[in-house]
Amino acid sequence: MAHHQEQDNVVLLDFWPSPFAMRVKIALAEKGIAYECKQEDLQAKSPLLLEKNPVHKKIPVLIHNGNPICESLNIVQYIDETWNHEPLLLPSDPYQRSQARFWGDYIDNNAYGIGKDVWLMKGKEQEEGNKELMECLKRLEGELGEKAYFGGEKLGYVDVALVPLTSWFYAYETVGNLSIEAECPKVVAWAKRCMESQSVANSLPHPHKVHELAILVRKRRGLE
Repeated sequence: MAHHQEQDNVVLLDFWPSPFAMRVKIALAEKGIAYECKQEDLQAKSPLLLEKNPVHKKIPVLIHNGNPICESLNIVQYIDETWNHEPLLLPSDPYQRSQARFWGDYIDNNAYGIGKDVWLMKGKEQEEGNKELMECLKRLEGELGEKAYFGGEKLGYVDVALVPLTSWFYAYETVGNLSIEAECPKVVAWAKRCMESQSVANSLPHPHKVHELAILVRKRRGLE
């Protein structure tokens, strides 16, 4: 497929603390794609968001030449296939691809499934949530093994799927009174490696900014 970026119109409907939107920003940055980023107010969703994602009414939505693509991992795959020049995020081998997709789904259903709620818990419930999150991260450590990245020697699809969650680690630790580094040192070392890449560093908000938001929401909900 030719580099047809010249006439490409790419818009991302975003909400800055969303790790799902961060995935898309990393993928676009990795491919060197220019795009317009529109921040959504999730309390008052824009007509554009409701028009482009009528099913889920959620961000992120990638609008490419007027066509909407929804669901973050689906968008990352679309970006990889549409701009199919280096770096390739998904492996070309069908078996390897199936494994990458499997771990992407695992991360969605488990790491994010638990992570999206754990910072809104307290007491016994929070202890349970933290334990589940750590078990999940340990399982991911097992999959990472001794590799530099989940895909091997370079940043790939599974790394893009998981690394945005690390911008929330500080909030989890502070709110939940735990140390992710003590429990999962390999995941933390891997996250630092990922952050050496500009496309990752520029796509993730500062952990303190995420933490401030978490505290604000907790206070609003009477949890602090």
